[in-house]
Amino acid sequence: MADDKQGREAQADTADKRQRERAIATELERRDEPEPPVDPSELAYFETELESVSFPATGADIVAAVGDREIEAADGPHEIAELLPDTDVETFDAPEEVRVRIQRPTVASAMKRVVEAAGTLPNVEFGTSQRDAYERTFRELEAIDADDDDEGIRAIREWVVERIHEKGKLPGSRAVRREAASFCRENGYEVRNDEWLGI
Repeated sequence: MADDKQGREAQADTADKRQRERAIATELERRDEPEPPVDPSELAYFETELESVSFPATGADIVAAVGDREIEAADGPHEIAELLPDTDVETFDAPEEVRVRIQRPTVASAMKRVVEAAGTLPNVEFGTSQRDAYERTFRELEAIDADDDDEGIRAIREWVVERIHEKGKLPGSRAVRREAASFCRENGYEVRNDEWLGI
């Protein structure tokens, strides 16, 4: 495309279209998941509190502004600082992204630990697709062992953080999925080959 106003507008339109398609695909994937443990009205109220934050904002910006705010979930209250990474590694483009992130507190706190650990690595970019793959693996673990105390999420979170510290790099998303599948099988959970964890 030509590097003129019309070409740039076409590129922006294409990027917007791709982002909408990804959002729709993500929502379709999440249809089979259990309902998030945070009440939607609680999330809507929290989203209004984010009006004091200028977006795009880093996790550190949001934690500084509303980190002490609590949201009520099925398993009790959670402070926002427990759910969002207090680092500049991750940026949120809009309040809706923050709302989606915190609606599953167990997954959000696991991702917080992973993102903060990734922030200690020099010159490492935690790309959106890799981050989304990590999060989806945690969501799948939450769905598999929904009746217990999210032992799978904790085990894989610790495994990822250990790999970051030991090897000085982020483990690949396939390696994380493979480790999660091994955990599930070792603990008596069936993982079929046509599922996300079925590597």
